[in-house]
Amino acid sequence: MKNRSYPIDAVITWVDGNDIQHKEKRMKYGNNAMFKAEDVAGSTRFTSVGEIFYCVASIHRFAPWINKIYIVTDGQDPHVKSFIEKNFSRQIPIEIVDHKTIFKGYEEFLPTFNSISIESLTWRIPGLSEHYIEFNDDFMLAAPAMPEDFFTSDGKVVCYGKKYSSLLVRISRTVKRRWNGEKKVTFKETMLNAATLLGERWFFIKIYHTPRALLKSIYQEFFNAHCDILKKNISYRFRSHKQFNAEEIQYMLLYNSKRCILQSAHENLLYIKPKRKVRYTQKKLQLFEKRESAKFACINSLDNTSCEIQEKIIAWMQQRIGVKKKK
Repeated sequence: MKNRSYPIDAVITWVDGNDIQHKEKRMKYGNNAMFKAEDVAGSTRFTSVGEIFYCVASIHRFAPWINKIYIVTDGQDPHVKSFIEKNFSRQIPIEIVDHKTIFKGYEEFLPTFNSISIESLTWRIPGLSEHYIEFNDDFMLAAPAMPEDFFTSDGKVVCYGKKYSSLLVRISRTVKRRWNGEKKVTFKETMLNAATLLGERWFFIKIYHTPRALLKSIYQEFFNAHCDILKKNISYRFRSHKQFNAEEIQYMLLYNSKRCILQSAHENLLYIKPKRKVRYTQKKLQLFEKRESAKFACINSLDNTSCEIQEKIIAWMQQRIGVKKKK
C-alpha cells in the first residue's frame, strides 16, 4: 500500500558500540571523563542489544506504506535484511548510509560519536524524499500507523510535543549538579538551545520520544542559509551541552509559520526507562498489554537492564510486532 500522493521515507540512526573497531575509535578520540559521563559518551549511548531488528520489523508490520528505509551507520551493517525476509512477505527497500555520505564536505568532523551531530545531517541522505520520519534505533511502532499520523492532508507536520516554559529549564540548569564542572547534556537543554538560537526566549517545543515527522526542505533552507551554525553543531565528536537539537529547529520554524500541529503523545506512547527492577518492568508491560491501540514505543537503554528484564521486553516486542525470535 503506497501513500496516496507523495512518498514518505523512514530514517533510522544506529550504531553497534560493541564492535571492536568502533570501541577503538571511541578510545582514540575520547577520554575517561567522557566515558564516565552517561550523557556524553557513556557505554549506553552506543550499546546495541538488537533493538534495530524490532524497529525495522515494526515499520514493516505497522507502516507498510513507507517508501524506503535508510539506516545511518558508521561503516557498519545491522544485517536486518535477512531478518525481514524471514518474517515478511513484502519487504520495504532498505539502504545502509554511511556517516561519510551525510558528512560530505565536513569530513574533518569524522569519526563522530554524537547523535546530535548525526541527526543534524540526515536530510543530506542522497535520494531522501521531502517527507520523512526519523527513528532512533530504540523506537518502534506498536500498532498500525497511517501517514496522517505524521503529515496532515492539508500539508502540515504533526509533532508529538507541547509548548514548554524556557524559564523553568533555565532555572533548573542553575541548580543542577555538574559533572567535572560541565553542564549535563539533556534533551530539554538541546531543545532550549535551538529555540534560543531562533530568538525565542519564552518557550520551546518539548518533543516526546516518538518517531518524528520532518521535511527535508526546511533543513535545506535553514542550514544552507546558516552554514556556520550547522558547522559548529556538528563539530563536536561527543555530545555537548552547547549543541542544539536540529528537530527542534525544524518544529519551531514550522510552528511559527503555522505549518505544524502539536499533539500529545500520552495516549500513544509506551515508554520504559532503564531500570533493573523486574517489578517495574512487569507493571509497565501489563500496562502496555492494555493499551493495544498505542502506536509508539520507546525502549530506552535496554542494555542497562538485567538479562531477565531484557528477555521479558524482547518477548513483548516480538509478540506485539508478530515476529519470530532472531537466531
